[in-house]
Amino acid sequence: QVQLVESGGGLVQAGDSLRLSCAAPGRMFSDFARGWFRQAPGKEREFLAAITWTGGRQYYSDSVKGRFAISKDNAKNAVYLQMNSLKPEDTAVYYCAAEPSGLGSLKEDDYDYWGQGTQVTVLS
Repeated sequence: QVQLVESGGGLVQAGDSLRLSCAAPGRMFSDFARGWFRQAPGKEREFLAAITWTGGRQYYSDSVKGRFAISKDNAKNAVYLQMNSLKPEDTAVYYCAAEPSGLGSLKEDDYDYWGQGTQVTVLS
């Protein structure tokens, strides 16, 4: 049963921007940390960014630091990933996940709930 829903993916040109959204029903996962991961064809799933349940602290992988920004709207119980200066190597399926401690984690195994993913394709 999918409880996290990603949206906002699409087909863009290199240098463009996209904002991904991760929604949860009602107040579900409101006290969980959320993270964004991606998986490109033939590659392992990769951590991108995480945000604590309060939204007060963010974590980024070196590969996207400075280009991507994670944020949270507590009123909407939604988390976003703003992606700027997109590159062809950013092409992947992007996943949102929820981590129960609320503190955030860079480790995939710490996340208990996952969305189905949204495709991002960046053309050169």
